[in-house]
Amino acid sequence: MICKSYAKINLSLKITGIREDGYHLLDMVNLPLALHDILEFSPLPEWQETYIVCDDPGLSGLKHNLCQKAFNIMKEHYGFRQNFIIKIHKEIPFAAGLGGGSSNAATVMLALNKLLHLGASEEELASLGLQIGADVPFFMLNRPMRVSGIGEIMSPIVLKEHWPVFIVKPKTGLSTKDVYSVCDKFPRTNADTDVVLEGLEERDLNKIAKGIGNDLMAPAESLLPEIGELYAMLKKEGFPVVSMSGSGSSCFAISPSASACKEAFHQFDKMGYVVRLTKILC
Repeated sequence: MICKSYAKINLSLKITGIREDGYHLLDMVNLPLALHDILEFSPLPEWQETYIVCDDPGLSGLKHNLCQKAFNIMKEHYGFRQNFIIKIHKEIPFAAGLGGGSSNAATVMLALNKLLHLGASEEELASLGLQIGADVPFFMLNRPMRVSGIGEIMSPIVLKEHWPVFIVKPKTGLSTKDVYSVCDKFPRTNADTDVVLEGLEERDLNKIAKGIGNDLMAPAESLLPEIGELYAMLKKEGFPVVSMSGSGSSCFAISPSASACKEAFHQFDKMGYVVRLTKILC
């Protein structure tokens, strides 16, 4: 089986509180992107161990990555004996706030459910996925969503625009754990999720721009100042919607103009940044 594993952007991200166990409560607008990795599943004999290979040499320790964790949780929960070679072709930049690892984990779980005829419901898989990471349940559905709690509460958003998206990332990535460890030292933004949702409904990028914000951007920028430089450059280019996705380190720009995104792609590519051109999936 060959599966696509899609990226996402957090169009807006607000921290609304902290649970007793230390997890931050969030209010986010998550949009899936056409940008995706490819996962290939090939069966192995039961006596062989499942292993994961990846064509990105920068990703080491695959034995302990989220795909392996997803496989182990599924095997323990459902008790199957089948093993696989899982080959990952990476297109989603690593440590970028685009959810690549969580998306891959969700794709593993969905693929195993189908390949092995496990009959698990979306709710059951989402509950298991939350043990792996807060973004995993979102990728089970991979639709525009307002996401709250720690990632387990999702409300669908009706979206009819496949706006072009330009993504640019410093060569250095950021650890989500590191960003959250310093985030409470910084003031929150004035992000207004309701305004963002109104802008999406009205197909008004300028209204969206008034409502967006990312409470993790200032903490991320404190660890990697290059994020702020990229953000400023994108704003200077005149893109109507610019922000950082997730915990960074990638910034994104949304435009009604595909040519503007292509021009930025070539410009920032020449400067040595990690760049991607994609669009929003509805």
